[in-house]
Amino acid sequence: MPSKEMVRWVKSAAESVTAYFGRFPVPELMIRIAPFRGRGVRNGRTFGYGGGRITIRVGDETSPAELASDWMLTHEMVHLAFPSVDDKHHWIEEGIATYVEPIARIRARHLTAEQMWLELVRDMPQGLPQAGDRGLDHTHTWGRTYWGGALFCLLADVEIRRKTNNAKGLEHALRGILDAGGDIRKEWNLEDALRAGDRAVGISVLQPLYARMKDAPLDVDLDSLWTQLGVQSDGTSVRFDDSATLAAIRRAITATVSNPAAAVEAGLTVAAKAGRCERRPTV
Repeated sequence: MPSKEMVRWVKSAAESVTAYFGRFPVPELMIRIAPFRGRGVRNGRTFGYGGGRITIRVGDETSPAELASDWMLTHEMVHLAFPSVDDKHHWIEEGIATYVEPIARIRARHLTAEQMWLELVRDMPQGLPQAGDRGLDHTHTWGRTYWGGALFCLLADVEIRRKTNNAKGLEHALRGILDAGGDIRKEWNLEDALRAGDRAVGISVLQPLYARMKDAPLDVDLDSLWTQLGVQSDGTSVRFDDSATLAAIRRAITATVSNPAAAVEAGLTVAAKAGRCERRPTV
């Protein structure tokens, strides 16, 4: 894989995250990319120490097209934009990254809205509570951690937009948390983070929703929600109904930005290492 393709991949993820949050989450980030034999992208992990650090593996047979369609690096970069919280709240960290990643890529024109909603309708049911569920803070299954957290984000996004006549959404709450100093380098109490998010949008949505979902299962009629959003899926494709009650909210969630590349701050430096060669392009 030529190093320029690696840099393009990193830049694409940085553009996506910046398009969603309005700026890159941390002033400096070290990304360590390690090879393995085979294809694809694996084992992404994000850390707050050292100013921000991501480790990730790329197969030595991965094509540039496969790399361009990757979601994992964007997912890891989203983690940079939220503070570290107690382990029992791991669902909010993974839920935000799971929900925001495809939206961020759409904002930067690296993914289509059709693809995102197709996958969301297919995968979101994994986040619904099952028998024996005790709420998000106490049910640490894979489905409830990743997709239960994503479900919290979707419900919050729709509710914020309902209450503000579509003037604000989840990204404004998350930007408020980030602007208050809540990035991965800091350890915060979750309720303090949610309070900062609600303050940023001027209404209480995150805190009441957390109170409803933290200690008990919340039944959500996803089929009804998709209908209200105007998303019709047959499992292989989606159609949008722009006459649906919440169609305007659906469109606002995935609205693109005019120039995602220009949105990446000039000070963002990415270290791209290939063997003994180190290049530091500004992206």
